[in-house]
Amino acid sequence: MCHDEHGMRLLIVEDEADLATALARGLRRSGYAVDIAADGLRGWELAETNEYDLLVLDLNLPGMDGMDLAACVRRSRPHLAILVLTARSGVDDRVSGLDAGVDDYLVKPFHFEELAARVRALLRRGLPTREPVLRVGNLALDPAALRAWQGEVEILLTPKEFGILAYLMARPGAVVSQEELLEHVWDAFADPFTHTVRVHVSSLRRKLHDDADRPVHIETVIGRGYRLLPAGPAR
Repeated sequence: MCHDEHGMRLLIVEDEADLATALARGLRRSGYAVDIAADGLRGWELAETNEYDLLVLDLNLPGMDGMDLAACVRRSRPHLAILVLTARSGVDDRVSGLDAGVDDYLVKPFHFEELAARVRALLRRGLPTREPVLRVGNLALDPAALRAWQGEVEILLTPKEFGILAYLMARPGAVVSQEELLEHVWDAFADPFTHTVRVHVSSLRRKLHDDADRPVHIETVIGRGYRLLPAGPAR
């Protein structure tokens, strides 16, 4: 799918502002980064310039019809999962949508719990093509199950800590900037001038029993960002 395995980022294209805000709030609580577009053209612009894992798309949109947007996105982003929200419950509408490359349908009105379940199912569908479990040193991380281990011990992480660790584990030995982590683990509303990344990295280090001055897992590269040490602890 899109930006590697983790830090799942979703785009909602929905012109009903209250609905879009409510969906975004619920999905962010579930640990996803979420951006919102209120019309089809803005949705197309965001889908073209950002790396998303899943698109939640209303069909009746100003600027550009949802079905046209789905078809355009499917051509340029073939692996992006598309979940359509529609008041049109007719079979013909659904068939034409599936032909346009839509992955799943949800007919309005719906319960948020059902939408969340459809989102999880669509994101899982893309996971078999990825490495199922990441392993670096004595760390293991399962993106599909949202679980991580240090040796035999499971580490209980918040969604943001999990996203940071997953992103670093996909790039062992590479320096990852705070800006890169903000882009992939947070959403467009994250303030790049806050210390939010540093705070979450510090919390993650504590859970890994890592010492910032003598790191065995996460090294701070002054002025550049963070690096996951490939070997992990020698013990």
